[in-house]
Amino acid sequence: MISKALEEYLKTMYILQKQNGNIRVTDVAKKMNCTKPSVNKAINHLKDHHLLDYESYGKIELTQEGEDLAKKILEAYDIVYLFLKDVLNLKAEEAQEEAEKIKSVITDQTINQLAKYIHKVLDLRNLDCNYDINQEKCRCCVKRTARKEAKHE
Repeated sequence: MISKALEEYLKTMYILQKQNGNIRVTDVAKKMNCTKPSVNKAINHLKDHHLLDYESYGKIELTQEGEDLAKKILEAYDIVYLFLKDVLNLKAEEAQEEAEKIKSVITDQTINQLAKYIHKVLDLRNLDCNYDINQEKCRCCVKRTARKEAKHE
């Protein structure tokens, strides 16, 4: 298990990788409004946890484990954000701030239950297949079901 601060670095690196195709220390520092030495320290910790590969002054690449964890972190945030914005009707900016705080202390079990509730209330998709934020298979199943339903409409 990594700290919440390292989760933020990992999430930021994942987003940068998706947006730019690569991850650079400078870009991470700029996006997170921190120093390059702080980013390098985080990189070394994430490397120690086998979440990324990096050689000094080389390419930063997330491992499969790192990508999976980053996706899980983003999904947990999205679930809490949707609940706050679309169920509790908070303003988007307030929901973003609160979701970040809540996501950092909420358990996976609670996230799973919240996801089921949100999807049921907002009628987004059926999560009666034992949804679990830790199971990629389940998320794919849910996405496939949503695509099938959209095609039939």
